[in-house]
Amino acid sequence: MIKKEPGINSCNPPGEIAISKIQSYIDTIEEKSSLHEEKNVEQRMEAIDFIGFHVIDQIKGFLQQTGDAAQLIALKHRAEKVKAKLEAIDTNLFQKLRVNIQTGRYTGKAFKNLVCEYIDFNLADKEHQEEAGYDNLDIFVNGLFPFQAMPEQTKELEAEMVFYQKTPARVIFELVEKAGFTNEDVFFDLGSGLGQAVILINLLSGITACGVEFEPAFYNYASACATQFKLPEVKFINADARNTDYTNGTVFFMYTPFEGKMLDEVLAILKKESQLRKIRVFTYGPCTTQVALQSWLDFEGRKDGNIYKLGVFSSM
Repeated sequence: MIKKEPGINSCNPPGEIAISKIQSYIDTIEEKSSLHEEKNVEQRMEAIDFIGFHVIDQIKGFLQQTGDAAQLIALKHRAEKVKAKLEAIDTNLFQKLRVNIQTGRYTGKAFKNLVCEYIDFNLADKEHQEEAGYDNLDIFVNGLFPFQAMPEQTKELEAEMVFYQKTPARVIFELVEKAGFTNEDVFFDLGSGLGQAVILINLLSGITACGVEFEPAFYNYASACATQFKLPEVKFINADARNTDYTNGTVFFMYTPFEGKMLDEVLAILKKESQLRKIRVFTYGPCTTQVALQSWLDFEGRKDGNIYKLGVFSSM
């Protein structure tokens, strides 16, 4: 990892020392051959991030303060070229991996092993369990997906619907570990957004996975991703979660897609399903507190009030 040295501040006019340090940073990244090895994804992530925020942004700050811009503009172009070259390595890598996913080469344990080849993550990492947020695992998973631009929302959310946020990838990996899926399980993600959680569940476990999404643009995006990956056991439904058929569903996930009365209405539907067969409910975020109040659900685990731990419930 290349660390920013003290003494370079974009709030101060650039001097020879500051420019020399920027040149040195770029030289170091250019000369680090390991960054060009396909396997070193995390090293590249750090280098790309460093160039973007500590080099290019810094140069832009200097350019706003000086009229003598020729040297700085040349440095900016050089830094952008280095960044683009590293990004191209990842683009080619992810394209190759997507093709392999499409052919069915990576499913179940093979998919998890694939991810572990490139990203060092530990589901027992206490620091990550205690906080919300994203990390290198999310960057890698995002890169695997065929469409990068998030579609614009087309429908107004109802009062108790919550603005969409992606579920951190590590939470989905943890869910798979804790669920111990069997071939008979059918997974539902309520408020599935762009479909990443649903697709990951299928890739990691092989089970049928369904996403329920209110927003048509998100539903279309998710469906297109599943089609691109050629995953016949991944399905998306463009509907209100209160008006959806959950027949055969055995495992349900919610990253706080709604709250209040609407959440109570959906939980009442799931309660009826639990009278037909045993179900499990996994939660993340503020909805965990409300779900924990349900008398028909057993909360598996320690109730420590941390809403950014995966909530695990089973019907009684």
